[in-house]
Amino acid sequence: MDQNTKSRRFLGYTTSVGVAVLVIYFSITAVQGPYGLRNLFKLEQREIELQAKLARVTQQRIEAQNRTMRLSDQYLDLDLLDEQARKVLGYIRSDEIIIQ
Repeated sequence: MDQNTKSRRFLGYTTSVGVAVLVIYFSITAVQGPYGLRNLFKLEQREIELQAKLARVTQQRIEAQNRTMRLSDQYLDLDLLDEQARKVLGYIRSDEIIIQ
């Protein structure tokens, strides 16, 4: 073999090794990097958890608004008012049974 053939082979091997290293690097980065698949799955799971929490908090807010509206001056729910007053003051009627 002459020197020119050896140089071409060496250049070919070096290029192949370089390309292989780059492919491995980008593959690992695509899976484990800051914008990789692993973090994508974590973010999607966190999004699902936060959406569930938002739904719970929204439901609690709606219930609180409903109770507030029922105790307002415009719409007074006497049963709810009676329940809240007896709960706060600790009163019971003679025909009631308390279960704790």
